[in-house]
Amino acid sequence: MNSVRGLLAASVISVQNSCFTYPACQKCFSRLILDSRRFNCLKCGCTGEAKDASYRYRLSLRIADTNDLFDITVFGSCLDPFFGVTAENLQRCIQDFSQLSGETNAEACPGVLVQAVEACFIGKRFIFGV
Repeated sequence: MNSVRGLLAASVISVQNSCFTYPACQKCFSRLILDSRRFNCLKCGCTGEAKDASYRYRLSLRIADTNDLFDITVFGSCLDPFFGVTAENLQRCIQDFSQLSGETNAEACPGVLVQAVEACFIGKRFIFGV
């Protein structure tokens, strides 16, 4: 893997997914496998109760600089200022909304949230660390 790091000024063309948080291992940040009662990290073996699972932001974007298109994923608490809450709190709001609306997929983001994220990011220029 190339270890050269740099900054890229680019504009967001589209939001590539509609799920902005994921259950993350507190040790290695990998995606957790959740069932109704337990979680398990396949990478480091961490386990626990599902109610204690942590969440992180994951925002997949298509971006463009002056010459090229890129698919990029932004992770973690750097997204807190854009959402106004931590990923934990946003996930809690999504779950509460799902229960109130009768949504069967508790992981699904409400359409209004997807629209808000698109309005916040699409067409805006950011500096990405890559």
